[in-house]
Amino acid sequence: MKIISTIEARMTSSRLPGKPLLKANNKTMLEHIVDRLKSVDLIDEIVLATTVNNQDDPLVEEAKRLDISFYRGDEDNVMKRVIDAGDSANAEVLVEITGDCPIIDPSIIKQSIEIFISNQYDYVSNGRIRSYPDGMDTQVFLLDSLKKSYSMTSSQLDYEHVSLHLRNNPDIFSHFDMQAPKNLYWPELGLTLDEYKDYILIKNIIEHFGNENNIFSCSDAIEYLKANPSLLEINKSVNRKGNT
Repeated sequence: MKIISTIEARMTSSRLPGKPLLKANNKTMLEHIVDRLKSVDLIDEIVLATTVNNQDDPLVEEAKRLDISFYRGDEDNVMKRVIDAGDSANAEVLVEITGDCPIIDPSIIKQSIEIFISNQYDYVSNGRIRSYPDGMDTQVFLLDSLKKSYSMTSSQLDYEHVSLHLRNNPDIFSHFDMQAPKNLYWPELGLTLDEYKDYILIKNIIEHFGNENNIFSCSDAIEYLKANPSLLEINKSVNRKGNT
């Protein structure tokens, strides 16, 4: 099966415009994600799933510089954009990653793919039931499953959140929910790039590990933050989408 990782990213985020091209350690946030995905040997191709909006032209140029594929689609119908991005690369399996996760752990991604290809689940994820830190989210499914899901919904909310219909219909699409081991269990920890305060924290973490360990693990990040608890104050006030 051809396994494709899609990265959903755009420059027009309402809370942090231009975030995919913000830099840490002289690399853009998009480049950090791409480096991590390239280290997962089960992934055959990486496709940036961005929009036709002219403001996303710089993202396309960055994709070219990073030598990854790209697809430009609808800004609001992200579900269709991801489907078309998968089709553009002749994908059979999609590993969906968002541009909000610049320090996602490649070993977690690899584990999710291995679980998927070794079983008969329609959907494997570590984010439907929160146990890992926010920002370590990976989900794996067949492109055909996403197409089936798309044909069954007309909800704008489903279109915006790509796999929401898959997640909300376990009677139709079988699920496997990955649970974090004890050393990675920290569901309240925000390591996702939602607001500027998140960028300050993530930049700090990336630059702490530097070039010699630029693909540090989730465990490495957790140990660093536990050793420096004052850093948690940086983005403590950020309200995550979907949280009350």
